[in-house]
Amino acid sequence: MLKTSTALIALLVTTALASCTAPSFDQTLGAEVDAGGFGSVTRNNSAIMSGEIDAMQQLNTRFRAEVPSTVTFAFNSAVLTPEAQRILARQADWIRQFPELRFSVYGHTDLVGSNAYNQALGKRRAQAVVAFFASQGISRNRLEALVSYGKTRPVVATSGPEEANRRTVTEVAGFHKRQSGPLNGKYAEVVFREYIEGATRPHPTNTTIINEVNPAD
Repeated sequence: MLKTSTALIALLVTTALASCTAPSFDQTLGAEVDAGGFGSVTRNNSAIMSGEIDAMQQLNTRFRAEVPSTVTFAFNSAVLTPEAQRILARQADWIRQFPELRFSVYGHTDLVGSNAYNQALGKRRAQAVVAFFASQGISRNRLEALVSYGKTRPVVATSGPEEANRRTVTEVAGFHKRQSGPLNGKYAEVVFREYIEGATRPHPTNTTIINEVNPAD
């Protein structure tokens, strides 16, 4: 019963945040979560419990929707550009919000050079990202063992230099100190905390009205 409840909360919150818009005081509380479709919520809850919808898939979908998951590099370089640092700072802000989660960083290269060289270069790029996250106060214990795909997974199929292929990708890897089970309380902890925070409506700003009296009247 508890798993069913937490899974339902998880789905409601994840669905709401994936399509989050500015709150409106002219609609029913919770309308932005379900939009009136209780049947779809029930179906999705069943899909999560049966394994059709994976919790990590849901969290990664949200991560990619809210921050860029990829940064690129100059040719034959593992040095973070100013633009890469700006993107990684946004990723770090997102990661700090969820101390329950672990993350993986995958390093990639373009197709120029040998497989062995590009494997090492891809790993150096991933290590540069991890070092940046550490400088932002994120524990290395929350970062998965680095994986380099070298030049084996290009975005653009070209044998020449290509910036889009010289990249790292950050992904949600799992729960920090995760126990067994697809929904083990950690997922519920993430989404329930946000559910409570999201359910608190901001109080409307008070407006001060000053009436002036004309002494001549």
